[in-house]
Amino acid sequence: MVTAWDPESWKPRATRWFAVPEDAVFNNMPGVDAVHSPLVDLCDGKSDAPGSYTTESLEHIAPRVRALFDLSYTRMAVVLRDSGDKHASHVGFVKSDAQHDDFVRLSGAAGDDEQNAVMSPDGRTVWFTYTGQDGRKRIGSRPTEGDHHLSDEGPAAGDDLPLTITGKPARAVQANMVHLAPDGRRLTATVPKVFGTVFDTWNSSGPLSRTSARDAVLLGGCTAVVGWVGDERVLCRTSSGSFRTMNARTGRAVGGPINVVGPKDGTVAEGMLVSPDGTKFIVSVHQPNAERDPDYGYHTPDFRVVPTARGGTASGLADAELDELTVFLSWS
Repeated sequence: MVTAWDPESWKPRATRWFAVPEDAVFNNMPGVDAVHSPLVDLCDGKSDAPGSYTTESLEHIAPRVRALFDLSYTRMAVVLRDSGDKHASHVGFVKSDAQHDDFVRLSGAAGDDEQNAVMSPDGRTVWFTYTGQDGRKRIGSRPTEGDHHLSDEGPAAGDDLPLTITGKPARAVQANMVHLAPDGRRLTATVPKVFGTVFDTWNSSGPLSRTSARDAVLLGGCTAVVGWVGDERVLCRTSSGSFRTMNARTGRAVGGPINVVGPKDGTVAEGMLVSPDGTKFIVSVHQPNAERDPDYGYHTPDFRVVPTARGGTASGLADAELDELTVFLSWS
């Protein structure tokens, strides 16, 4: 379910439903090959099930899940299995408000290994990682209309990093926490063993690597990126647990820390989304390690809208539709 909210009153305005097919991989279970898919992040609330990726903070999950949908939330990319097949996986998509068995399978050859399915912003292509005939991992795309032919888009760094589609023409970036700057010239991302947080965009698809990371800027003390607050500034959660605006050119902090929770509150705050004008952001306040807390599902979620500048007043978000699995994906 995707719900549109009024950003002033924070009341629900419209809802679209995406029926997840039985063949879709929405959690990983023992006995079958694990599949990497942001849909597992979105649907799987079981703490004992293997996840898709190694990092599960909300700052990582929110951009992954956003990449499942087109810009207007009319199509959602999925990874599908054949009934009874524990190994092969294929990409497809479902349309909003369609019937449970109404989905489109874009591939189906025996032995397909397609993972990390995400949707292009215009909804015309599904992008994914796959295994080529030479056994190497690649990035591919298939059109949602026509013959669904495979287009090879470039090399992939395995399956365990998610994809994000940016730019015109569309291209894929394989990395964590990908946020495109408003002017489209730079992006934030992280990859293990790659130095930097802010990178220039490039004109081809591929994984973030030491080669593509040339001239990168490291945001000092930034544990996780929440989003851009303008063309030159990025909002980060810091190693101390507070939030801070950082200069994307110098990597230095701009202004003082924004403390959402106190050191004695017994809770942590994770960011999900920055408003288009860069003045506010949404955080989730919860107990530490909540994903491993069997009682967390019974706690009332605590979502707050917080100013990106010190001294402002935060406001709470409360609605029966909001729960501990809610992820805010876009703000427009």
